Amino acid sequence: MNRRKLLLACAALTAVTALPACAQGTNQNTDQDTSSQNTTGKAYATQVFAKDLEQPWGMAFLPDGRLLVTEKAGRLRLISADGKAIQNIGGVPEVADAGQGGLLGVAIDPDFATNGLVYFSYSEPDSSGKAGTAVARARLDGHNLADLKVIWQQTPKVDSPNHWGSRLAFAKDGNLFVTTGDRARFRDLAQDLSTTIGKVIRIRPDGSVPSDNPFVNQAGAKPEIWSYGHRNVQGAAVHPQTGQLWTNEHGPQGGDEINIAEAGKNYGWPLITYGEEYGGGKIGTTEKAGLEQPLHYWVPSIAPSDMLFYTGKHTVWQDKLFIGSMKFQYLNMITVTDGKVTSEEKLLEEFNERVRVVVQGPDGAIYVAFDSVDGQIIRIEPK
Repeated sequence: MNRRKLLLACAALTAVTALPACAQGTNQNTDQDTSSQNTTGKAYATQVFAKDLEQPWGMAFLPDGRLLVTEKAGRLRLISADGKAIQNIGGVPEVADAGQGGLLGVAIDPDFATNGLVYFSYSEPDSSGKAGTAVARARLDGHNLADLKVIWQQTPKVDSPNHWGSRLAFAKDGNLFVTTGDRARFRDLAQDLSTTIGKVIRIRPDGSVPSDNPFVNQAGAKPEIWSYGHRNVQGAAVHPQTGQLWTNEHGPQGGDEINIAEAGKNYGWPLITYGEEYGGGKIGTTEKAGLEQPLHYWVPSIAPSDMLFYTGKHTVWQDKLFIGSMKFQYLNMITVTDGKVTSEEKLLEEFNERVRVVVQGPDGAIYVAFDSVDGQIIRIEPK
């Protein structure tokens, strides 16, 4: 096992103490490799956009072409539009960098040009050693976060380092979707509406609850819940035509899913799944009345990460759905026809890297970040 893979394995298995955000600094990528990867015979070309990143987890472009990137250990980075300069952003709260937790999803406000607001999700520790997914927003002020406010916190906080979910997606109506996980050992709580474990959350940008959420008037239910019965939702994207929230989530051993997360619906975990216990053993069944079937599932698991509906200038990619695979190390380009996955094409296999993040750039290219201690961001365009 090489050093990079060994470090990743240790990071996934070893619980460590929460780390504060790193001090502000600058990294000038003066030796950046901007040469294209050898993709002879492939229908796309690639280029290294930025490097020297440590386990990037989320990305969001600013209107001026700069790129915000979260690093799992607790750093928020701002990359120049040409990819050559990387600055640390100060003012990030403490995160529980343990197991799969850390500084995770990031999004900018739809009105960022006027209010400068950014949103990020993270594993929020408490004094007892427990933690939960949380969402904060702040104003980007130069190279610092100002007026930071935690707008949502998962309840209850639990003692588990895994399954945080943590993608953020703004709906067309301006509300914010937050994905969560079942926190691994607490999977039965995904069916419990008195908790926000294993749920998709819908809140206003200030953290308040929209009055038309499905469980607002249900006694004992958390009003911010949009849908439930989810295992670990690590991909979320709003469909550009329908406005529906599409998600992907990790199954156990098999049974990764694509779902359309609709208001009030139960997606079944752990009552139904196409996966099994690690090492073998049945979990529930594959279908049950009143529980939603996935739009698509994978056996064996691909370990899906971020997801993107392409809407840019390249017609060959129009309406394609892109999802990263961490287990098999590729970018999955998916064709969906009449609500069914009709084809899947593997891109970026030549890099042999876990694909963690995929976003569309203002230039119409796709930008992909690799989950590595020496992480890179790759720019990809069709030839």
